[in-house]
Parts: sequence; C-alpha cells; structure tokens
Amino acid sequence: MYTHSDIKATEKEKRNDMSFSRKRSFTFGAYGGVDRFTCGDEMRPESARGNILDNLDSPASESKPFLSANSNLRDTELFEIIEKLQGSRIDEQRCEFPLPLKSQILTLGGDLPLILPSKLGGYWIDPPLERLVGVSPTSSHYGLDSESYDIMERDREAKIYHEVFCSRYHHSFTAVDPSVGPLVLSVCLEEEENKLRVILRMKECSLHGVFSLSLFPNIPSAVELTKMLCDRVTVSKFEVVSYLKAPELITTFDEHRVSQNFKFGILYQKEGQFTEEDILGNNDESEEFKEFLSILGETIQLQGFTGFRGGLDVCHGQTGSEAVFTSFRGREIMFHVATKLPFTEGDPQQLQRKRHIGNDIVALVYQEGRTPFLSDVIKSHFLHCFLVVRRIQREEETDGAAYQVSVTARGDVPPFSPVVPDPPVFTDVKS
Repeated sequence: MYTHSDIKATEKEKRNDMSFSRKRSFTFGAYGGVDRFTCGDEMRPESARGNILDNLDSPASESKPFLSANSNLRDTELFEIIEKLQGSRIDEQRCEFPLPLKSQILTLGGDLPLILPSKLGGYWIDPPLERLVGVSPTSSHYGLDSESYDIMERDREAKIYHEVFCSRYHHSFTAVDPSVGPLVLSVCLEEEENKLRVILRMKECSLHGVFSLSLFPNIPSAVELTKMLCDRVTVSKFEVVSYLKAPELITTFDEHRVSQNFKFGILYQKEGQFTEEDILGNNDESEEFKEFLSILGETIQLQGFTGFRGGLDVCHGQTGSEAVFTSFRGREIMFHVATKLPFTEGDPQQLQRKRHIGNDIVALVYQEGRTPFLSDVIKSHFLHCFLVVRRIQREEETDGAAYQVSVTARGDVPPFSPVVPDPPVFTDVKS
C-alpha cells in the first residue's frame, strides 16, 4: 500500500521532471546540440537522474516545491532574455552595405569593381580600386616581385630530406650559434654525381645547397659548409647526431608545413545581393555557375566517397549529397560549395553552410551581375582571403569563357603568388 508521503513524493518527482522538460538548450557559437532533459527517462542515465533527485530531496526543498509558479515565470523570462542576447550577438556579426552606398551602386552605370573595401578598413584589394587593371600590391611597384614572396610552404624543398637523404648514407649535426640560434645540418654525399647535398635548418628558414666536389681539394667540414650557406653563422664546432630515430624527427620538422589536402569555400553572389544572408541563402545554380564549377573540379556524390572529404559527411548525407572535388599535382582539394550544402528553412544565417565555409581560410566568390563584393561581408574568424570571379564578355573572339579576377585579404596576410596579371583576366581554353 502507498502511504500519503509516498504519493506526495511521487507527485513531487513528476513535477520536477516536468519542470526540466520545459528547459531549452542554447548552443552559443555551436551548430546544434542535444538537451538530455528533453529525451525522456529512457535516454537519461540513471546515475545522473539519481544525483539530480538527491539534490532535489535536500532538507531545504522539503518546505516548498523546487520550482514554484514564480520561479517558472522567472525561468521563462531568463530564456527569453538569453534568446534576445544571442540574437543581438548574431546581429553584431552581420555586415551590410551602408544604405547610401547601396543606393548609389544600384544607380551607377558602367563597369563596377568586383570588390569594394570594408568601411572599417583592414583589407587589401588586388588590383586596387584606383586602377582596376593597374599596379597590384604583389607587383614591383611595391618593392616586390614574383621571386621575393615569403611563400609559407615550399613542398618540394621540404621533402628533399625524406626523398634524397633518408635513402642514402648521410650525417646530421647540431650546434647553437650565439647570434643565429639553434642549427641542424644534414650532409649527404652523392658519389655517382660527385656532389655534396646540404640542408641547413635555422629558426627563420631552411637553406638547401648542392656543391660539386671538384670545387674542394678536400671534403669540407660541417662548419665550412654551413658558412657557405649562411655567412652570418659564427659557430666553430658541430656535434654529430647519433640518435637512431633522428631521421624521423628531422623529416617531421621539415615537412610540418606540407599538406596534401586542401579545402576551399565557394560562394555564389547574384545581382543585387549585398549581405551575408543574401549570399548564403542561394539555392539554385545557373548554367554559367555550373560551368565555372566544372572548371574547378568534378561534381561527386558524397555518399561512399573515399577521397579527401574536407569535413563533409560521406555516410549519412548530413552535409548534402554532392560536392566539387579535384586533384592537382598530387594534392586532393575539396570545395565547400554553398549551394550544395544543406539549406535550413527559417534560418537566415544558414549556419549549416557557414559552419563549413566559415571555417575555411580561403573562399572563392562567383559573381553574376555587377554587384561588388564587400571585403568583410562574410563574418568569420578563419576566412582570411577571398578570390572573386566574374564572367565577362571579351571583344576578341575566344573559344572559352573569360573571367575577371580580383583578390581581397586581411591586412596581416602577406602578398602571395601567383601575381594577378594585368589585365586580371583568365580564359578557359577549351581543348
């Protein structure tokens, strides 16, 4: 038989469960989540349930219900406040053309630039607005030329140790120079070609050199070889590396910047689209846009795809059914095409799409029409560079489509190759 106290305890437990079921989960900065208190008892771990009930049955809660009508009202108000805060926080991440600028653009005639600078600055544009087909920040006008770029990744040179040294008898040496810092030197004798191959690694860079043995009366020392590569080195002695796993460590060091796989975002901007919501909300693809995608790569089915997937779902279809993929010089490239990523009704931010494209470093923007792209219209902590492409009509007859290209990047992104040509036009030559 149930006593009055048992019935009271059961009713109290039901009230507590009901109060928890009314709570909603909020995922700040995330893209979905599960509130365990809305999943029912069958999905609730018994241990967690026990701990919660233990807390609810504390002496302080015996005198009055855990959640009164007033506390329920306060909870409802709290969630409404959080929703408003979250909404305003998202609004702050949006970017729009200032209204006067928007109306001015819509009434202007003639050719418009592909990209307009941010109102707040902080981005460079190549070619600059002063001369749409003029001097770019990657040209000699700025004291730079195509040979002087600080290229972050030099794949071929980074792999020399693994491809050449590890398969041959070689020596590695270490030293600490008072001015240059730590040094790691690797020397390999290529007897069949009568050459010495040398790699000198420093904090600032790695230097690679090949010397003919005919230049030396005797095989030079490690110090002499080092000074031939870098005259700033003043160290007088090197220590021989005898650690058996040294080649593995050196290979890892040399190739830490080498990547065989890359992912890029692709945005589709139509005429009159000025905001992030406009651009991410496109679903249909014009024939011209499809033709552009075919230049970049092959449209593949994600289900069961075995190549580099770039974070896309290849099992359950949660990131769409198709994507664009290609391989280039031994590297696999996955394109996150906005129009092929899932579209969510009622979500103006399209977080399912921004989740992938917003986490890329570089995105391509394909423009249809004459509406410029604003440098910072897509808000993201990761996107640093946009390549904007617009199909144009050329005066001379060509077999393929012609595309005008412009680049914008954050101010802290250094110039990079290849140089945007003058004029910045590329032609798809049909074979």
